[in-house]
Amino acid sequence: MKKIIISDMTLTVYPTLSFKEKIEVARCLDNLNVDVIYMPKIENTKADSLLIRTVSAFIKNSALCVESGSSTESIDAAAAAISGSKNARMAVRLPVSSIQMEYVYHKKPAKMVIFAKEIFAAATAKCENVEFYAEDATRADSAFLREMVIGAIDAGVKAVTLCDDEGAMLPDEFAAFIKDTYTNIPELEKVTVGVVCKNTNGMASASAVMAAKASVDEIKCCVGKKDITGLDDFAKILFGCGERCGLFSGINYNILNRSVNQIEWIEGGKKVNASTKIEISDNVNVFDVHDSEESIFDAVKKLGYDLSDDDLKRVYEEFKRVAEKKKITAKDLDAIVSSVALQVPPTYKLVSYLINNGNIIDSSAQIKLEKDGKYISGISTGDGPIDASFKTLSQIIGRRFELDDFQIQSVTEGQEAMGYALVKLRNDGKVYSGNGISTDIMEASIKAYINAVNKTVYEEKTK
Repeated sequence: MKKIIISDMTLTVYPTLSFKEKIEVARCLDNLNVDVIYMPKIENTKADSLLIRTVSAFIKNSALCVESGSSTESIDAAAAAISGSKNARMAVRLPVSSIQMEYVYHKKPAKMVIFAKEIFAAATAKCENVEFYAEDATRADSAFLREMVIGAIDAGVKAVTLCDDEGAMLPDEFAAFIKDTYTNIPELEKVTVGVVCKNTNGMASASAVMAAKASVDEIKCCVGKKDITGLDDFAKILFGCGERCGLFSGINYNILNRSVNQIEWIEGGKKVNASTKIEISDNVNVFDVHDSEESIFDAVKKLGYDLSDDDLKRVYEEFKRVAEKKKITAKDLDAIVSSVALQVPPTYKLVSYLINNGNIIDSSAQIKLEKDGKYISGISTGDGPIDASFKTLSQIIGRRFELDDFQIQSVTEGQEAMGYALVKLRNDGKVYSGNGISTDIMEASIKAYINAVNKTVYEEKTK
């Protein structure tokens, strides 16, 4: 199995975000275990440098990459900004197609080679990890592309990114381009090779997968409008098909949907429900007692559920009962589905759990389950007690599920308040919800996860 490096370029795609919003996006990406977070080229030396230094101070999991620009002054500014980063990279972005060279830099190929070597030398003198970001590589003359790449590698560049800026290639054509480039430039085996796939025809994720199968090491992604490969789309492909392709990523799938939706909310300024991606507010009345079975069944499908006829009838009966007393939001409907649909005999039962958490230690969870009269247990660490618990459960069960949604709330008041947790797991395109109630919100969360797993296992057994 080969690990694919996932680099996120969201902050370069959305340059108009506020300082605080950029910080929050970077924090979300770091929590997701994105391998590299790209920062835009420094335009305002004081403000942009402060942003980069601030992000450098708190990211724990990701490398930080800053575009160098194409002058010694901009390279010095970029190097100074990332000097405090534990894992820093500098990207030199230069065009390699005739159209781009003449339009952007007004240079012929021979002069571009000389200019590029000077920039590569200046960048590698300031940063140990420099990337050559070859714009419009798919339309470049192969001999010229080879000369540029070899010049970059000779100068000490550690990564080369090949860009399909036109986005016109079919996935198999792009894979063939990658293979031909490796053949034409065997020196690429010495460095990390990445790709940028434009989503012009909606095939960026497919092209990225084909490139990864063709020996590429790194895929550039973004969250949001997806001019290039979508982070969530590509990560989900690796999650569902990675074993068949011999590929995997380090993405934290337990928080993928939640983090992506939080970033999209920051980008768009609108609240997005984590499971439906329908723009709603928790307080907007969406359905009432007069809604028909068909409209409720359609809403349930939009929530991501694929229920049997019996379960749909139970959901509608409960909906009618609750709707007699109040208006029903999408969130209410979600809770109704989780409480009345897909109730099954438990394959796994919670026996015990021990959670360690604090501000000076990594969170850990030790959990014991019962299955078929036998005890099975596991222990894992994670980014917080919930993440550690879900990782432990995945370890014990021996399967990874995509966490589609996770919610916790208090259902009673006072010191002994009852906590309610809702977990939604996605498996083979279907969503299975589980809920748990306890005076300990950790226990409620663990029970909810187990409840969702039991529903998944039961349906697989009865197929």
